[in-house]
Amino acid sequence: MIDVKQLQKDFENMANALKRKGVEQSTLDKLKDLTDNAKQKRQEMENVTAEQNKLSKEFGRYKKEGLDIAPLQDSINELKSKKQSMEEEVKTLEDELSSIALGIPNLPDENVPDGADENENVVLEIIGEKPVFSFEPKEHWDLNNGWLDFERGVKLAKSRFSAIKGQGARLERALINYMLDFNKERGFEEWYVPFMANSNTLQGTGQLPKFEDDLFKIEGEDLYLIPTAEVQLTNLYNDEIIPADELPLLMTSYTPCFRKEAGSAGRDTRGLIRQHQFDKVEMVAITKQEESEEVFERMVACASDLLTSLGLAHQKVQLCTGDLGFSASTTIDLEVWLPGQGKYREISSISNTREFQARRAKIRYKDGKKNILAHTLNGSSLAVGRTLLAIMENYQQEDGTVKIPDVLVKYM
Repeated sequence: MIDVKQLQKDFENMANALKRKGVEQSTLDKLKDLTDNAKQKRQEMENVTAEQNKLSKEFGRYKKEGLDIAPLQDSINELKSKKQSMEEEVKTLEDELSSIALGIPNLPDENVPDGADENENVVLEIIGEKPVFSFEPKEHWDLNNGWLDFERGVKLAKSRFSAIKGQGARLERALINYMLDFNKERGFEEWYVPFMANSNTLQGTGQLPKFEDDLFKIEGEDLYLIPTAEVQLTNLYNDEIIPADELPLLMTSYTPCFRKEAGSAGRDTRGLIRQHQFDKVEMVAITKQEESEEVFERMVACASDLLTSLGLAHQKVQLCTGDLGFSASTTIDLEVWLPGQGKYREISSISNTREFQARRAKIRYKDGKKNILAHTLNGSSLAVGRTLLAIMENYQQEDGTVKIPDVLVKYM
């Protein structure tokens, strides 16, 4: 969540930053009115409190000196009643302000390029060599190896669900184990977490209230199927104060992910690119504020090196403001080369949310006597289904079979 106190102190600069993230002027105007009203009413309430305290001191003196306390008592009671009424008014205004703030995205870092959408993202680096084929490479759904069964996935659930069998299923499992082992070697501790989360947990990382339409809700329960392990790993420390010497906390976890893909109608309807259920290995870090940039670079390197170890060409892309996620201050995507499609496609997204999620989830660390909001970071390492299809397309043979990358052979 954005810093409401900072919003009251420096509205103009924060509003300009939020405009870069696409927040509409009407929303900013409403924020401005609420911010000004709440600030004014709180000041008026504090003035009344100060007057009440002053008269209370006088009351003691009057009583001690045997003076008539009745008029003073009436004034104190009147101020007390007025203060109570003003407290309720301030609380209503500040609750409304906080409610709107929950739907306001994070501020982008100053060095994030301005842009309207993904077409204005900036390629930072291209890594690895694209494979050369003696034949026309196919897209993964056209490979005749019998791994993917989309029809039966639809029969079992609905569209955008798939079934994977045989060697494909073994490769999916091998990738999960390999990714977890790779991340462990880079210092990330493995966790196994619930695949459902309550509303407080989802609010902590920013999925609620704004993105409820993209979540699968469990009927009759305050539970949702998780859209990513980021939700669970970050909120392991919800409403906790972490000793500073325990930071950074580096965590990794495999989970299935469930998304309605509410805003992607008509996009990537074929194949494994955009499914309602998919596997992912996630990295999450909780750090001191001054360490988060270094950890961010470490996480990007981890996911990139993982792709390199699999022999998959990819590029690093700095997201522009128009493509930046709700909770992110800065994001680098890794896009893997898919020869069947003849283009790079996102396979990992690593973000630094600064204190945005920590403020929502009340994640702090103790620095001396002071409690400080932590920085939280997250990133895919990697989306397993997309890695599977990338291997299928990059390692395809002319007869439709797929060669298994050397590092995965022992996992098969």
